[in-house]
Amino acid sequence: MTAACRAPQHPNRIVSRRRSRRRTALAGAGAAVAALLLTACGSGGVSGGSGNTNFVAGKDGIDTAGEGDRQTAPDLSGRTIDGKQLDVADYKGKVVVVNVWGSWCSPCRAEADSFAKVAKESASKGVQFVGINTRDTSTTPAVEFEKAHGITYPSLYDPAGRLLLRFRKGTLNPQAIPSTLILDRDGRIAARTLQPLSEEKLHEMLDPVVAEK
Repeated sequence: MTAACRAPQHPNRIVSRRRSRRRTALAGAGAAVAALLLTACGSGGVSGGSGNTNFVAGKDGIDTAGEGDRQTAPDLSGRTIDGKQLDVADYKGKVVVVNVWGSWCSPCRAEADSFAKVAKESASKGVQFVGINTRDTSTTPAVEFEKAHGITYPSLYDPAGRLLLRFRKGTLNPQAIPSTLILDRDGRIAARTLQPLSEEKLHEMLDPVVAEK
């Protein structure tokens, strides 16, 4: 029997098959997020090597990419925790610090005051901080977290970790919570760490990229 002569499929079978495909796709995304959470909220992170990658793994936990080896950051846009729309690409021309955090995460709380302070001090140097809040089931604890730590820069609300899955494997992608990325003025990923940062460590990571011309 040719394809043109096949009997029509029962509508219920078609709907069931579509639902099955949808569940499979959602399960795949959920597994990827679960893999991320295996390294979530620890005092350190798993760092990539320099073998077949485009970056150099630093002994201090800060991985860097030379100006000729940097990958453009993926689309990071959406609703913030206070209900506004934000697109990180709009900050092109500035150095952008992207910090992945959750209000439930102890290391995130430990580094929050340092981030708030450095964000204010470096704004006049053309630096913009942006948070990505993840795994909070509502925006209420996230907003309270920012108020408690004096954080005034915006944070994208990403409860399911979908924004984090947009980063390509093998690049300087966030693999833990907290994670911090530095984007250069062209929107490319210049540095990454998978651990909480003190004020000193944050400057160590940020200042070389700010100094670039």
